Amino acid sequence: MNWEVEAPNVVTEARFRELVESGYSAEILCQESAHKKGPSYYGIWIMRAVSDDGVEKLLVTARTRTTHNDIKIREFKTITGVVSFLVGIGFSHADVPLEEGQRTTHKLIAPVKGSSN
Repeated sequence: MNWEVEAPNVVTEARFRELVESGYSAEILCQESAHKKGPSYYGIWIMRAVSDDGVEKLLVTARTRTTHNDIKIREFKTITGVVSFLVGIGFSHADVPLEEGQRTTHKLIAPVKGSSN
């Protein structure tokens, strides 16, 4: 399967990271409102990489043989999962929408050249 031709609006995690590092925004969309269960919050969130000119790439899971190479949207089911993913990309904070239909965006800030941080 040629992913660039057959599925141009989706990316796996590695490409998502590359896009965000190159200037795309990471957009978090709340698909199911958050609810507290024990010490954690659960819901369903998905992510897109969005360019400044509006090109959107939806984050999907890697293809697996058990699903016959089907594409599946990557869903995060806890706020901890969303935050961990964002920190892993390089974000220093996370703004996670809590109500269905809400969305937030995050953009990596390029390090200042010559900075010691």
